[in-house]
Amino acid sequence: MVQNSGMSERINLNNTDLQLSSLCLGGNVFGWSADEAQSHEVISEFVDAGGNFIDTADVYSEWAPGNQGGESESVIGNWAMRSGRRADIIIATKVSKLSSRPGLTASNIVAAADDSLRRLNTDYIDLYYAHADDQSVSLVETLTAFDSLVKAGKVRYIAASNYSGARLKEALAVSRDLGLSSYVALQNEYNLVSRFEYEADAAPVLAETGLQGIPYYSLAAGFLTGKYQPGVTVDSKRSQGAEGYANEKGYKVLAVVESIAASRQVTPSAIALAWLRAQPTVAVPIASARTVEQLRSIMVEVELDATELMALDDAGV
Repeated sequence: MVQNSGMSERINLNNTDLQLSSLCLGGNVFGWSADEAQSHEVISEFVDAGGNFIDTADVYSEWAPGNQGGESESVIGNWAMRSGRRADIIIATKVSKLSSRPGLTASNIVAAADDSLRRLNTDYIDLYYAHADDQSVSLVETLTAFDSLVKAGKVRYIAASNYSGARLKEALAVSRDLGLSSYVALQNEYNLVSRFEYEADAAPVLAETGLQGIPYYSLAAGFLTGKYQPGVTVDSKRSQGAEGYANEKGYKVLAVVESIAASRQVTPSAIALAWLRAQPTVAVPIASARTVEQLRSIMVEVELDATELMALDDAGV
């Protein structure tokens, strides 16, 4: 049984030379529930502790009043410029969901990438996702555009998010047949209280193809932190998302998570993330933190034993 508070371990993402920290820091809160100063404190703490993988998207956080999208990328880009530590981090961002840059046409992908590069204050994106499948555009067009960015040195690797297993296989076949850059990872929702779709649809394709998952909503929009309890009102901008898991099944899973967390003297978040790391198709999970205190609670690395894993598995079915 291993647990420590650092992020010293590195995980090689299959089919790449990317060496990832065991936690990917989610940037969805940057420029939204965390202002720029708070966000920079969190990023600095993460990197100082050995973290190197940060996830964002051009659409973060267009949904907030007064925002237009790109706020998270700008926060990260400003941190990288002021700290001089761009080379110390692996940045993942995404295209297709921003209202002013929607979809996966070739022209939109290229224009959105240039927008993201400008906001990120960098000349390359380490991992560039198709944020959602766009079936109105041929995979040939989409993948040819991504390939052009890789060939131009603007993007190192490409990946898919919110793709079904079937569409991921189809995209991989197109890339293989045409000699284009290929998706190297899949970012779909996966956590202890939302398992069926990933395990039934995505995981078999990942296992077959050798790709890995980098799941979002790893903590079920905060539900698996333990702060959401029956009859308790939580004052959080993310509470609406977490409340979707607040049911009999969710609380059954949470009880097991909290029991193991208590026995390990760590947070429920650390246990939920440890369970994801133990899944065979998962590279690293994504989780966000609004404050340094929240960050420290999710940077604790725990290696669950077989009994603990079985208890968590059984609770979620």
